[in-house]
Amino acid sequence: MESNQVQQHTKTLTALQELIDVVAKLRNPDGGCPWDLQQTPQSLIPYVIEEAYEVVDAIKSGDSQAIVEELGDLLLQVVLQAQIALEYQQFTLQQVAEGISQKLIRRHPHVFGDVSVDSVDEVRQNWEQIKAQERGQTSNNNQLGDKLANYSRKLPPLMATMKISQKAADVGFEWEDIDGVWDKFHEELQEFQQAVAEETPAEQQAELGDVLFSVLQLARWYKLDPTEALQGTNQRFIQRFQKLEMFCERPLSDYPIEELEAFWQQAKKILREESLGE
Repeated sequence: MESNQVQQHTKTLTALQELIDVVAKLRNPDGGCPWDLQQTPQSLIPYVIEEAYEVVDAIKSGDSQAIVEELGDLLLQVVLQAQIALEYQQFTLQQVAEGISQKLIRRHPHVFGDVSVDSVDEVRQNWEQIKAQERGQTSNNNQLGDKLANYSRKLPPLMATMKISQKAADVGFEWEDIDGVWDKFHEELQEFQQAVAEETPAEQQAELGDVLFSVLQLARWYKLDPTEALQGTNQRFIQRFQKLEMFCERPLSDYPIEELEAFWQQAKKILREESLGE
């Protein structure tokens, strides 16, 4: 390793140790922070999720400083969870780091072993096979239901649906063509409309879930990202709403819906023209 690389490596380890020491001090009952001392692994769950989404937003923005800051916030959550676990003698940050390193080595035999691969697809196949072996599974489909349940428990609903349906499709549980997917969507939409008119709230919610599931199947077949699509729609709604507010000289609640709709259409037109002019 070259001298400058060694220096950078040393600085990185020093910075990580400083963060570990800071978090330990925050959690010290003698002079620590009351808020940090009050936290549990469970109470920190919302912050883990929030910080992960903020990292994604920063990466999309392309702002290097924002990425550095948000990755730091996410790293804090990792160190804080490990510190609490250390206090209860459950595990250490060292075990966390060693565990992920060993996993990466095991699952990349084409890099750290003597396995040869010719494509990214082969890398993915090896990864899944090794992961199944680690969990004591075989290559047959007997455990697919357990895998799908795992996705449902651990992933956000949109992501879980895409994973679940793709894994089912991989073993042949799939429509023959896109027409079948569209037919399913229209069927579920009709059942939802009927449930809204005639059924209980619980049945209405179940049918709504079926409609959403079928919409995501359309997204999968057309190779569209539903999360990106919904985020884009949210952003467009916000931009239009912000523009609408610029037209209003009184509180929004003072305007009749017809006038607000007119402002909305005007906002859409202006934003569309601005977009075309870029």
